Amino acid sequence: MSENKTITFIITRQDSPDSAPYEETFKIPYRENMNVISALMEVRRNPVNANGEPTSPVYWDMNCLEEVCGACSMVINGKPRQSCTALVDQLEQPIRLAPMTTFPVMRDLAVDRSRMFDSLKKVKAWVPIDGTYDLGPGPRMAESKRQWAYELSKCMTCGVCLESCPNVNSKSSFIGPAAISQVRLFNSHPTGEMNKSERLHSIMDEGGIMGCGNAQNCVQSCPKGIPLTTSLAAMYRDTAIESFKSFFGSDNKL
Repeated sequence: MSENKTITFIITRQDSPDSAPYEETFKIPYRENMNVISALMEVRRNPVNANGEPTSPVYWDMNCLEEVCGACSMVINGKPRQSCTALVDQLEQPIRLAPMTTFPVMRDLAVDRSRMFDSLKKVKAWVPIDGTYDLGPGPRMAESKRQWAYELSKCMTCGVCLESCPNVNSKSSFIGPAAISQVRLFNSHPTGEMNKSERLHSIMDEGGIMGCGNAQNCVQSCPKGIPLTTSLAAMYRDTAIESFKSFFGSDNKL
């Protein structure tokens, strides 16, 4: 039976960043255990729409196909998620694919996630060390801290949390939950914490943590189950302490 079965995809397309979006329908031969990526590959192999008209292959981003790189994020049936783990059998038909709206569309389903990467630069989401010589073994972390820090390190900058957040849009400068959670991660690192104050000040500026409306959509949509709202709460506390320290001009720990 599956040999003659087809799956209908309604894809929102856009030829260039400045062109108007439009929808195009495709009928894809069904295969067992196929995901959205394999369906898009079938369109690329035979770019003919549901009306039998030749068309251009659908353009999208992908890399690892294992929900690790975050590149294949798109809106599937109204929900932002990874297309590599979106199984056709678990999706309502017809399947609607659209690009994420939080980021500028480059072409079809591919978007420019520079907004997220620029936010990571702003908060210095890395451990700055001198790599010109061997520093020896790094400081040890307590196992209890390592366990929750590892959960934060699972972030793959897919952009799904920003897409689901009502406070991240073209009229807002809010950097979003991903970058704020990374501040918590790198401030917890034994070496990274030497830049703790600088990172906290970066999210105390305009577009920082005060832009969060506590909708909690981010933690519900994160494909890695990262406790983003817990990180936001922790950073609220840390920025409050940092503001008091800055106001009173004290370097003492509270």
